[in-house]
Amino acid sequence: MAVDPVCKMTVEPAQAAAQSSYQGRTYYFCAVGCKKAFDREPDRYLAGGGPAGGHPR
Repeated sequence: MAVDPVCKMTVEPAQAAAQSSYQGRTYYFCAVGCKKAFDREPDRYLAGGGPAGGHPR
């Protein structure tokens, strides 16, 4: 299992709605909106910023 870095939901990689590679690592997302938010500001989400347990607006 993986954790969506944006909304913190648990995601099964094979069932993920989207994925992105950043600095040699693959991240999995529950929804395309989470992927888009991550792609705009990956360092923000990897540093623990962004919504706590919610989807971006």
